[in-house]
Amino acid sequence: MPVETIPKSAATRRATLTVVCVTTAMLMLDIAVVNTALPSIATDLDTGVSGLQWVVDAYTLALATVVLSAGSWADRRGRRHVFLVGIVLFTLTSLLCALAPNIWVLDLARAAQGVGAALLFACSLALLADVFEKGPARATALAAYGATIGGAFAVGPLVGGLLTELVDWRAIFLINVPIGLLTLAVTLRWVPESRDPNPRGADVIGQILVCIGLGAVVLGLLRGNEAGWSEPVPATALVVGAAALVGFAGYERRAAEPMLPPHLLANRAFAGAQIAAFAISASLFAVFVYTTIYLQSILHLSPVAAGLVYLPATVAMFVVAGATAKLDGRIPVSITLTCSLMLVAAGLVMMTVVDVSSSKYAILPGFVIACVGAGVFNPVMSGLVLGESTADHVGLAAGINDAFRQTGIAVGVAGLGVFLPAQSMLGGGSPEEFVSGLHRALFVAALIAAAGALVCAVTLPARRSARIDSDGGREVVSALR
Repeated sequence: MPVETIPKSAATRRATLTVVCVTTAMLMLDIAVVNTALPSIATDLDTGVSGLQWVVDAYTLALATVVLSAGSWADRRGRRHVFLVGIVLFTLTSLLCALAPNIWVLDLARAAQGVGAALLFACSLALLADVFEKGPARATALAAYGATIGGAFAVGPLVGGLLTELVDWRAIFLINVPIGLLTLAVTLRWVPESRDPNPRGADVIGQILVCIGLGAVVLGLLRGNEAGWSEPVPATALVVGAAALVGFAGYERRAAEPMLPPHLLANRAFAGAQIAAFAISASLFAVFVYTTIYLQSILHLSPVAAGLVYLPATVAMFVVAGATAKLDGRIPVSITLTCSLMLVAAGLVMMTVVDVSSSKYAILPGFVIACVGAGVFNPVMSGLVLGESTADHVGLAAGINDAFRQTGIAVGVAGLGVFLPAQSMLGGGSPEEFVSGLHRALFVAALIAAAGALVCAVTLPARRSARIDSDGGREVVSALR
């Protein structure tokens, strides 16, 4: 039986929302903030394209593979406790990133930082669900959370540009230290503890298989583009990765307490939502890396100027995410998610107008349209995740959703990078070849987003929206099924 929910004070709600949004912004920024710093990192640490791609993928891959186990651990040990561990780990590894003497140390530190981010991500929605009761207050909190996810990712290049240009690229990691210490203090003082009275056990074998599978697939894609697809390492990595993922799927069907329960994916609405989360991450958020390199390496913008190009789209995302909260329950979730992904797809296609001699603002109209779609998507998806879980198991549901999001970024960065010549990404090749590859990557990203929209239209019934208006979201589940 669920533990009786005791109404929380206004101060507790405000503190919890602030801590969750600040930590979420911090860990999302650490996906996007490195984009404008990549050329500076390459020069300072004397590394190639593969090393730079791992700066992004080591973080997102660790986050994606650990967040499922982190969600179950949080349900079992206590969400506040795991959240505190996440803050400490994220803060310490951010300091290690800032002090990295070479690319190998940086990439390893980024992977450890991703584990800390997974602990934070897995607890975020559960902490909000614990202090905000059903109704408008929870909808507003989810809108703020959704705006934080999208807005932090979009503003990341500007923040990274300012820190890189005015201080040093190491400052993009060092700034996490005081923020982490502050959120640690607030969490200890104000955030209440919550847990599942009937927690799930750890799935060690499943965790190992998914780490090997996703890691090998990403390694194969990155190495294939840099070293050549005829080399043995990429082919072997892809085969090993595919075998491990197949083994993971088979094991999860037999495990007593799987980290990815098959019965959840048997629910068409829940499975469709995860595919949609993967689609927006593998398209818009993954291609972000390469559009930022285009602005700096092809148009020769400074890190700050490149970040400023994205600013209008960032504002649009914040405004749209806030307005979306007012539509809670009025529009079927299938319509909102389908339309949001179609906007993302349309915006990505519009971005293909860029050329080697384009204005720096040529990319902006399409990016604004795509970010409007993301602004609608994020709060609606957060509400759907909470609606698909009981109050006791919200950590697991949030972990599954975050795993699909971060897997989308990791696989998207590696997969879309296949279309861009490695020698052209850091100014060492033909600008025309890079732009041509960027056009292909944008078209493929648009197809991924459009496919996600189609899945939403097919799997999410157009009867009512995912309102969080019943205890633990059970009313929503019955409507969606």
